[in-house]
Amino acid sequence: MISKTLNKAINEQINKEMFSEYLYLSMSAWFTEQNLEGFANWMNVQAQEERFHAMKFFNYVLDRGGSIELLQIEKPAKEFKNPFNAFKETLKHEQFITKSIDGLMDLAIKEKDHAAKSFLQWFVDEQVEEESNADKLLNQLKMIGDNVHSIFMLDRELATRVYTPPVATA
Repeated sequence: MISKTLNKAINEQINKEMFSEYLYLSMSAWFTEQNLEGFANWMNVQAQEERFHAMKFFNYVLDRGGSIELLQIEKPAKEFKNPFNAFKETLKHEQFITKSIDGLMDLAIKEKDHAAKSFLQWFVDEQVEEESNADKLLNQLKMIGDNVHSIFMLDRELATRVYTPPVATA
């Protein structure tokens, strides 16, 4: 059985993950409007991953006998100055999510909830990858600067990204 405190905290995390999906969908739409379909695809795949994360938390709460309370999802930004700034926001957001998951892990440790610690370890590991991917693309965009040809080359590369749901599910 999940504690009320951890149940509430995970419901809040579900909201953050759903906001992440909204944010990346908004970025995908913006990139599409800029005729950068590869960047839009990358963000769309990212949105799908975030929904998977939200549902993983959702199912975990139910599996542990908790209850789901879906909270209002904040409206994401709609405009981004350029691809560099969009990925700067992406990295900042992923760092925020990492801090939130670290807080959940701290709570699970405090409550001596070993099942929650085991479950959350997947997210701790996942956030290393999330931040690394965003940081890598941000640094590439920093090197590219305003070089249109390089932006289009990166756009083509990002068009190849596909969503593959992880095998491990809760």
